[in-house]
Amino acid sequence: MEKYSSSRFVTDGGDPALKPFVKGQSKRAKQLKWVLLMKANNAICSVVFVGNVLCTVLSSIMKRLLFGQRESCESLKLEKSRFLFRLILAFLVAALIALAIEPVAHLKGWNNFLSAGLNANQTSEIRVRFHRVYASWLELRAESIVPLAQALCRFYIALFLIQSVDRTVLCFGCLWIKYKGIKPSGRGDPFRSDHSESPEYEYPMVLVQIPMCNEREVYQHSITAASQLDWPQDRLLIQILDDSDDESIQRLIKREVSKWSRKDVNIIYRHRQVRTGYKAGNLKSAMDCDYVKKYEFVAIFDADFMPKPDFLKRTVPHFKDNPNLGLVQARWIFINKNENLLTQMQNVDRGFHFEVEQQVNGAILNFFGFNGTAGVWRIETLQDSGDWLERTTVEDMDIAVRAHLKGWKFIFLNDVKVLCELPESYEAYRKQQQRWHSGPCNLFRLCLPSIITSQINFWKKANLIFLFFLLRKLIVPFYSLTFLCVILPMATFIPEADLPVWVIYYWPLTMLILNILLDPRSTPFVVPYILFENTMSLSKFSAAMSGLLQMSSSREWIVTKKTGRFADSAEMNKTGKTCKGASDEEFTKLNNQKECPVELARTRKKTSKIYKKELAVAFLLLTAAVRSLLLARKLHFCFLFLQGIAFLIVGLGLIGEKEH
Repeated sequence: MEKYSSSRFVTDGGDPALKPFVKGQSKRAKQLKWVLLMKANNAICSVVFVGNVLCTVLSSIMKRLLFGQRESCESLKLEKSRFLFRLILAFLVAALIALAIEPVAHLKGWNNFLSAGLNANQTSEIRVRFHRVYASWLELRAESIVPLAQALCRFYIALFLIQSVDRTVLCFGCLWIKYKGIKPSGRGDPFRSDHSESPEYEYPMVLVQIPMCNEREVYQHSITAASQLDWPQDRLLIQILDDSDDESIQRLIKREVSKWSRKDVNIIYRHRQVRTGYKAGNLKSAMDCDYVKKYEFVAIFDADFMPKPDFLKRTVPHFKDNPNLGLVQARWIFINKNENLLTQMQNVDRGFHFEVEQQVNGAILNFFGFNGTAGVWRIETLQDSGDWLERTTVEDMDIAVRAHLKGWKFIFLNDVKVLCELPESYEAYRKQQQRWHSGPCNLFRLCLPSIITSQINFWKKANLIFLFFLLRKLIVPFYSLTFLCVILPMATFIPEADLPVWVIYYWPLTMLILNILLDPRSTPFVVPYILFENTMSLSKFSAAMSGLLQMSSSREWIVTKKTGRFADSAEMNKTGKTCKGASDEEFTKLNNQKECPVELARTRKKTSKIYKKELAVAFLLLTAAVRSLLLARKLHFCFLFLQGIAFLIVGLGLIGEKEH
């Protein structure tokens, strides 16, 4: 408009000298009109586009909610624990009411009722009942709610500091181990006998157990890898412990075992008719066989684990001349860590667990939780500790705690890595985390009397009770959940209970730096990882409480869904997985396994599941984010908004579902 303002004037006369100028001015006026019309058209199109996007999003959400209602019959067992969901829903309703009242009260000046400058005459002018209700609310908040909120904030800060100190000590312990180059070292040539005249190599008797249940996708991988272990065949026995209830899968596994048996591999197939005790019952039943008595060590691998041929030669030597050593645990690496965002975030979490927690606890305390697979046990240790028990769904942690109470030592080998697979769908990951968090709390309730009355020293008891069980299994998901669902929204609606800035932002930023300091390659996924871990606190805490209260869900065992993804040639060469004795045709056959057309069609028609608890928390956090925006708290708004979006994505089932 400024460009054309200098030529806009009106003439009343008919001066011929002005006619050309008027004509040019008319052309420019028409051009201006077309420019304005085009801009208006673009603006209208933009508005229509935004409207279409909003309508599409709302329509998609409605469809997902409708499909979620149809699939609700599949999650009847999860609906048993409705109390937490109803509590969150009630808090959400109260937050929405507060959000509707607070802006109006702020604009009208009703929040000045309790100020010193407000006299009785001004108060008597307020006649509206709604105003009186709000004044009563302010008085109730000042007298009752604010002290409680401040107490909760102080309690949260105490929990946060305890967890932060534990995380910091672990990280600096890991850095110290790397700086000093501390790692377990075995004997130079452990299998060579001490007879100088006739030196011979003496290999101990080793039993390899592979428990599995309906593992159609991965049974070939584990059997192939175990059959190619570099160990004398007369000193090695491989047990395939099949609990499958599908006869077609049983036939496939038997065929695979027969194939390797014809190649002179000492391998046997064992199937239980009655599947009691899940994995613990399967392992215990196998250890009761008479021929097991002549074996000294047992290596355990889950069905999706593929050890390198030199696995036994790098783990078993640590038992030589170390009679108090009961367990040697190897590290996991993941073949599908870059499959989707869910697997990448799991890789960050598992990497910290092995690189920091397991390595530091193994080097300093000689104790850590057995990971259930990729480990070698001294059979005497298992027998001395009471063998496998069927009382929990975390039989690996159970036997580790009982062995520790008996005085046995553990070693973690960070440089011995075993290839395995991560859950690629959120539903599979959620079920896995349900078992991993309900089982330890149930085990803590069962083991607490034994820990207190054991003969180990006071510091080991304190480590088991406070750090190993309470802090890392119960307090961490509890304080994450209370921070997101109670403390932050409450601090938003009740400014008197505000948290210090360093608690919300500065110290968590330091924790992020400590996480990526040990593995800089995980830097791009740290922020999504933190947001996702916060969303998982809801299901983790619910699972922990179900285990602590011994609810029926704590005794459920659902096999984690596998995809059977095999490594490509580059990854196999990088990790050394290319085993001798296997042809390229066998690897190609394993890699090209496809689902049958019926299963593939069923997968394509499947719709992402709706998770109501996550959706409720998402709307709660988004509500608090809007409130923070009205109060001009930009940092609070950014954090609450991002975390609310993370809960919304998980609640709608949009994480890890690549095929949808």
